[in-house]
Amino acid sequence: MNTVLITGCSSGFGLDTAKYFLAQGWKVIATMRTPQPDLFPASDRLTVLPLDVTDDQSVRAAVEAAGPIDVLVNNAGIGWLNALEGTPIDMTRAIFETNTIGTIRMVQAVLPQFRARRAGLIINVTSSVTMKPLPLLSVYSASKAAVNAFTESLALELESWGIAVRIVLPGAAPGTSFGSTALSRLEENGGFPEAYGEYAGGVIAAMRQPGGLRTTSGDVAEAVWRIANDPSSVSMQTPAGADAVALAS
Repeated sequence: MNTVLITGCSSGFGLDTAKYFLAQGWKVIATMRTPQPDLFPASDRLTVLPLDVTDDQSVRAAVEAAGPIDVLVNNAGIGWLNALEGTPIDMTRAIFETNTIGTIRMVQAVLPQFRARRAGLIINVTSSVTMKPLPLLSVYSASKAAVNAFTESLALELESWGIAVRIVLPGAAPGTSFGSTALSRLEENGGFPEAYGEYAGGVIAAMRQPGGLRTTSGDVAEAVWRIANDPSSVSMQTPAGADAVALAS
């Protein structure tokens, strides 16, 4: 029985991906800052562990408690929406600490066991904004683009050890909490700079317009599942969701 460890499973992509793998008969290590086992159907193949990807000790403890795994899915991340002038440096650090350094920290933690077995798969979930830039997402986009570059270089580094590394790029997913969480974080940090108010309002209104191609959590779960079962059959980057697929074509 294969085992997958997934970060950021409290909602959205991570939650649905964990449920998908469970339904397919895998052993799932679902991690989140505050464990909520009741989010999942009861299963003897499920382990829910506390994990904060920004904390070295938390990462070490979770990986040790998880035991041997076959696949690591780095999904944990935080969103941010604002003009650069309205983005405090402390917020920039927090975004990179979770989205970029958190991913690197998790990879470092699992590599010793993968290298010892000369096998393993790492799937890093980034974003389609790295394919098509969008306004008010400069810092968030940079944090995800850094993971793309990291992953592509890492794949070359680990190939001789039999370890595969791949990227999933989800599109816009209005059905998840990403947008509402990003806006809440924006309000907590003072909102848009006054000079950008009218411009930002137009951007937000355009984002909220109904219709168009979108991504669901199920799209992401299916993409991760497909890679996990046969990483050699996909390219380095796999778009997930109709809008992301359209951007990549």
